[in-house]
Amino acid sequence: MSEHTPGTPLGAWLADLPDERLIRLLELRPDLTQPPPGSIAALAARAQSRQSVKAATDGLDFLRLAILDALLALHADTTPVPLAKLTALIGDRVGDDAITAALDDLRERALVWGDTEVRVAAEAAAGLPWYPGQAVLEDTEITGEEIAARLEAIDDAQRALLERLLEGSPMGRTRDAAPGTPPDRPVQRLLAAGLLRQIDEETVILPRLVGQVLRGELPGPVALTQPDPVVSTTSAADVDAVAAGAVIDLLREVEVVLETLGAAPVPELRSGGLGVRDVKRLAKTTGIGEQRLGLILEVSAAAGLIAAGIPDPEPDDAAGTYWAPTVAADRFVESPVADRWHLLASTWLDLPSRPALIGGRGPDGKPYAALSNSLYSTAAPLDRRLLLRVLADLPQGAGTDATEASRAMIWRRPRWAARLQPAPVGDLLTEAHALGLVGRGAITSPARKLLDGADDAVGAMAKVLPKPIDHFLLQADLTVIVPGPLERDLAEQLATVANVESAGAAMVYRISEASIRRALDTGRTAGELHALFERHSKTPVPQGLTYLIDDVARRHGQLRVGMASSFVRCEDPALLAQAVGSPGADELEIRLLAPTVAVSQAPISEVLAMLRNAGFAPAAEDSSGAIVDLRARGARVPPPPGRRLARPPATPTTQTLSAIVAVLRKVASHPFANMRVDPAVAISELQEAARLQSSVVIGYVDPAGVATQRVVAPVNVRGGQLTAWDPATGRVREFAIHRITSVVSA
Repeated sequence: MSEHTPGTPLGAWLADLPDERLIRLLELRPDLTQPPPGSIAALAARAQSRQSVKAATDGLDFLRLAILDALLALHADTTPVPLAKLTALIGDRVGDDAITAALDDLRERALVWGDTEVRVAAEAAAGLPWYPGQAVLEDTEITGEEIAARLEAIDDAQRALLERLLEGSPMGRTRDAAPGTPPDRPVQRLLAAGLLRQIDEETVILPRLVGQVLRGELPGPVALTQPDPVVSTTSAADVDAVAAGAVIDLLREVEVVLETLGAAPVPELRSGGLGVRDVKRLAKTTGIGEQRLGLILEVSAAAGLIAAGIPDPEPDDAAGTYWAPTVAADRFVESPVADRWHLLASTWLDLPSRPALIGGRGPDGKPYAALSNSLYSTAAPLDRRLLLRVLADLPQGAGTDATEASRAMIWRRPRWAARLQPAPVGDLLTEAHALGLVGRGAITSPARKLLDGADDAVGAMAKVLPKPIDHFLLQADLTVIVPGPLERDLAEQLATVANVESAGAAMVYRISEASIRRALDTGRTAGELHALFERHSKTPVPQGLTYLIDDVARRHGQLRVGMASSFVRCEDPALLAQAVGSPGADELEIRLLAPTVAVSQAPISEVLAMLRNAGFAPAAEDSSGAIVDLRARGARVPPPPGRRLARPPATPTTQTLSAIVAVLRKVASHPFANMRVDPAVAISELQEAARLQSSVVIGYVDPAGVATQRVVAPVNVRGGQLTAWDPATGRVREFAIHRITSVVSA
């Protein structure tokens, strides 16, 4: 880069940069391309505007912001500052190589310009989350505990003064700052305690660290070098194993939630979301804690597995919309485990809401409802990716906790400090553990792949997950121990004949008379149940289980219920007579047609329910006499029109940025390009360019009166309109001839 004289304006400095550097600037600050600048001068003016500077500094770490802070303290916003002065101010806190690298990055962003002497934009102060000078001029030796102790010792008058500075500008003017002021005045006592800093005889400022402690925030950052957040170390295999167990638990709970909502859809609040009582009831039914249930609901909704709509079939007391599974839930349940994890994990990464808020209360005192718009946050995905990026930059197996992760994240993004405090970061860590992205405080192998956008994230999780097993362990007390994830088909068969008693890495099922009857109701025979247990149990089948299956099967299905509206038949006339005389039979108008057959006008489901309540074990049959499964199918709602995910704005392509830079160069090389051209001349030149299929630089004034320069490739000129390919937008556009002010060959 060439040397520039002191005081070189940003525009002149940008004009001397090579095209690659200008393209890099536009990549780092895409807001400068909307709309495309008409000249280098316009680009420089926009790059120094308050809004653009704030956008450009949002993603900077503490070192880069501290360098801006130091340059502002040295008045680099008004006069060039030699690099030696910058090094003298902060060089004892960070190495020269780090300062050089950070300065180069700031130059790439056009926040700093110049070589041996540098300048910063006048609006650079707007990009700092503190008052200029507070990061480099204030005492960094004092700790948060020392500040808290000093605050405990102040009186009400002193605290009121600090509160006023905390609520407004940290800078305050007062005569009590002047020398000779009695030392017992509040300002003098606060200055003596180090809780205020004196600027001049009439001005004081609330130190940055003191303000943070007063707000209840983690004080800092202080060091210009990145903090080490590692608090534990384990093997990568151990981290992945813990994550695999978490994934298995999560997927099981998601299935439980889908089944529960399918069996009993939950009504949606008028304001949207689920009511507090409904969430508590759902948590009790599923056995899932409310905080974890909120995460599952939010992720499931964003993934399109549940939605609000009119369920099919509709609930008996249907009124309004209900939250229920969508048809996509059925495909989800049938998908491989790693694919299901990938859907949930990638959805969580881009989820524009904060599930951890569910159950708490907002600033207005109203509770945050699950699945409601009150949880919406476009910053949440940024925070999640920042957390995982901090973990990904650590050695494999290195773990952190909420406090240390918070310190590291705030150092990387000081502008985000208010939302990166230990409590919300702890919530993010808890969610990341639940999703199998973090284990023992360290990032997992599949999470690294997912964060980098690698295609093999699913494969990485498939390698981590334990292989499905095809066996279980039968116990004498009729419990079934499953020492790992079962094959899908076997898991469904076992769930039909047994009930989950204890969930976890090793699940425990219990077999009972009712569960065996449920299996027989689905059409399975006693022989099939015997074969299931004999084939898949690694332990001997208890004799008690064999007797129980045979006993239930012997009584099951002696009564057969069919369609009359329904009929009841039985080979034992005495048993049928007993059933017809049961309580509730009169209400269903069951009557004998023959000693072994009775009929009813009630639906078959009501007759089955009445007989089961009376202690019988009826079975449903079809017209051929075969047993049929009449269990109610889960309700489903149509899939939502779009997933509730935050998508980053589209970034301009390299081709687009190159076209913008080409326009800037052409305008710079044709100083009279903005002089209005005669329309007839413009038409002639544009027609010639269309015939030769060549590009031109046109000056154009849009309907809002904004003048721009752009490179276009004319296609044709007709009816007062130019049709041309515009590489800056990547599409064919039309331009009114009378708004074209200049035409220059490109």
